[in-house]
Amino acid sequence: MADDKNHVYIFDTTLRDGEQALMRSLTPVQKLQLAMMLDELGVDVIEAGFPISSPGDLKSVHDIGHALKHAVCCGLSRTVEKDIDAVHEALHGLDHYRIHTFVATSDIHVKDKLHRSFDDIIAMCDHHVRYARNYTDDVEFSCEDAGRTPIDHLCRIVETAINAGATTVNIPDTVGYTLPYEFGGIIRTLFNRVPNIDKARISVHCHNDLGMATANSLTAVQEGARQIEVCMNGLGERAGNCSLEEVVMSMKLRAPYMHGVYTNVVAENIARASQMVASVCNEPVPSHKAIVGSNAFAHSSGIHQDGVLKNKQTYEILTPESVGFKENNMHMTARSGRHMIKAVLEKLGYKEGTYNLDDIYQRFLKLADRKGQVFDYDLEALMYFSQDEDEENQFKLDNLSVMSGGKNIIPTASVRLRIGKRTRTESGTGNGPVDAVFNCISRLTGLKLKLESFQINAKGSGMNAQGQVNVDVIYEGRHYYGVGISTDVIEASALSLISASNSIYRAQVIEQEKEQEENKEK
Repeated sequence: MADDKNHVYIFDTTLRDGEQALMRSLTPVQKLQLAMMLDELGVDVIEAGFPISSPGDLKSVHDIGHALKHAVCCGLSRTVEKDIDAVHEALHGLDHYRIHTFVATSDIHVKDKLHRSFDDIIAMCDHHVRYARNYTDDVEFSCEDAGRTPIDHLCRIVETAINAGATTVNIPDTVGYTLPYEFGGIIRTLFNRVPNIDKARISVHCHNDLGMATANSLTAVQEGARQIEVCMNGLGERAGNCSLEEVVMSMKLRAPYMHGVYTNVVAENIARASQMVASVCNEPVPSHKAIVGSNAFAHSSGIHQDGVLKNKQTYEILTPESVGFKENNMHMTARSGRHMIKAVLEKLGYKEGTYNLDDIYQRFLKLADRKGQVFDYDLEALMYFSQDEDEENQFKLDNLSVMSGGKNIIPTASVRLRIGKRTRTESGTGNGPVDAVFNCISRLTGLKLKLESFQINAKGSGMNAQGQVNVDVIYEGRHYYGVGISTDVIEASALSLISASNSIYRAQVIEQEKEQEENKEK
């Protein structure tokens, strides 16, 4: 083929294989939204769906195909004429589109699932690839479960598909069975034994059942494959597909080792794309997920933080900015060292010599043991307040009552807070019981907060499990975090907002004391 030999095509199947793993199907609007984002990300091919599966999916593939500006739109089909007709129905009229047809080739699939002979499979491949070529010049053929297909059979069917007109031949490790050396050997053998292999682009579609999807895909590229089939965030059947962000950034960072291959993906858009997929699909990204997880650029070990403060490359092989994040996260925990505490205090405006670092650090460790994670405003509070946090709290929950229920009942809350030495009560309504409670607390504290995130997690199991609520609120442009734990999730919600409100109160006191000190100096 006349392609740039170093260009690795990124075939994104988030909207097809990725969607198959979701609890519920995406709506056509959601799929279109994600498709446009993937198009902007720079993927080469978008597998928009399986048109024969439903009229709704056919229409969705049609709408996506006609909306894309750069990527080639692809529809999946079995080696069945009506499937191929459905892809054509969805995408005809476009200047360029792809039909992706597949059939299983491993012995266990051919004999036990399809009840066919391998000669039958060869005939199905030949006929349906030729049939698809009647509609478009861009036809991809996949050998399902290629990773467990006898190599002689695999060579034979790849040659047949190319002779029939397939311009891309995909070698899937459908059940994530192979190891990198083994899978690389399969691709190498195909290039050595299939006489017409230079007439098509070789693709790979690796699943992650053994955690090998990225490694297998990259090994295949080293052996000559020039298309990788991926999903954003590694979504997909069972343990998922090869992760788009992992292979793209691996090839980018290790380009010399990967013989200079490249993709058209705009790396700086990866974080935004990941977050959109997670939100629309309701599939949160695990914190430890490579490249896009919340901990991917986070450091909490004192040794690591010290190294990063001196030179980021000590523990960051990629910069957060290279994939679209603003900066790394330096978590202050009991594992943090003095260098980290000193750096945060300097960032807050406290010059070295104006405080006793040893004293602050020892108090910090006690606070970290109690809270788990310490934030910058917590550290600053140690400069002004005693160690007994309960004494420092301006706001304390004294009583809580909530009424909620059927559609004719307006959620109502009554909250009594101890504010300093006084006690005040507020009642109010909301869109739900938590909203009603939050409205009451906001009026009682006088703090106009913007709720950025609200998360509920179970602590323990069974009927005695406690609910932990974590909130992230914004007050005057600064983030504050609160946590509340109770067997009653409404009470836990109230405690979390009160916790954040107390942090804001302490920050306000600190600002007032700073202003008084500045005025004295003047």
